[in-house]
Amino acid sequence: MATRRKAKAKAGGKQKKAPNTKAAGKTARKARSIRKKGAKKAPLRPASPKKARRTAKSAGEPTPVTERVPKAFKPSPGRTAQPVPVEQRIGVVTHYYGHLSVVAVQLEPGATLRVGDVIHMLGHTTDFTQKVESLEVNHAPVTEVAPNDDFGLKVTEHARQHDVVFKVRS
Repeated sequence: MATRRKAKAKAGGKQKKAPNTKAAGKTARKARSIRKKGAKKAPLRPASPKKARRTAKSAGEPTPVTERVPKAFKPSPGRTAQPVPVEQRIGVVTHYYGHLSVVAVQLEPGATLRVGDVIHMLGHTTDFTQKVESLEVNHAPVTEVAPNDDFGLKVTEHARQHDVVFKVRS
């Protein structure tokens, strides 16, 4: 008979644990979120009638000309006006090599660039002027480049693709 009882107990499978009696009696509460109170704004006060009367001008009084028109700028007598340098667009930056500080420039037809020329590079975040000190074609130094040459130009500041190159004439 003892063998039958063991067989019946095994056939029943695992029994589930009885739930904890303390936790079963209570219901779970949600934690309340704590909100910070916003800063109080000062109440809007209507403008006092006295201030409104003081600032308002009567329609019959015209404003003097000296108050309406700003004074003209007069340069100091010791300074003379310097001529603005004229710039000619000569090309566009096609690539920038950051580790060498060199740009590859594609010159426009009819433009030339020589060592000693002053150039102005202008772009979205680029704006500087420098003197051309080094020009290279196929890793060989040259003194002048033409529109068909693939050349590198040593620059003093960071440049980017599509920056425009101008030759400055003073």
